[in-house]
Amino acid sequence: MKDIVIKMLKDRGVNLLDIAKLVYDLQIKYGPLTMDDCLYSINKVLEKREVQHAILTGVVLDIYAEKNLLPEPLLDILKRDEPLYGIDEVLALSITNVYGTIGLTSFGYLDKEKLGILKDLNDPKNGVHTFLDDLVAGIAAAASARIAHSKKH
Repeated sequence: MKDIVIKMLKDRGVNLLDIAKLVYDLQIKYGPLTMDDCLYSINKVLEKREVQHAILTGVVLDIYAEKNLLPEPLLDILKRDEPLYGIDEVLALSITNVYGTIGLTSFGYLDKEKLGILKDLNDPKNGVHTFLDDLVAGIAAAASARIAHSKKH
């Protein structure tokens, strides 16, 4: 299933290197780090079944909204990325929760700042990515937290 979600991400315009850049930005100030470290951590996060399920669910909802296959008022809410909807963030937080509160704070930072690929995903002209932007931020935050937890202090 990991290969399926990686393909889903790629089909929606996100590759693992895009996510690795976010992880790198989150963790580089805390010690030596390579892009390979970031990619390794992302791959470990993507091995988790609950992460795979969150990605599958969110990406499919985005695709269905883009194709007008959802009922109203949900269709309009997702197409507009309604700020008070919040379910997109809740789904992404299920990813960050796997690695504790550091993932939560990193997710909040990424969600607010819209760094890298997140900026592109938030542009409505690039399609409906109501869930995907938060899922990508969740993956990056979890991978970053995983790295932080692995460092010896």
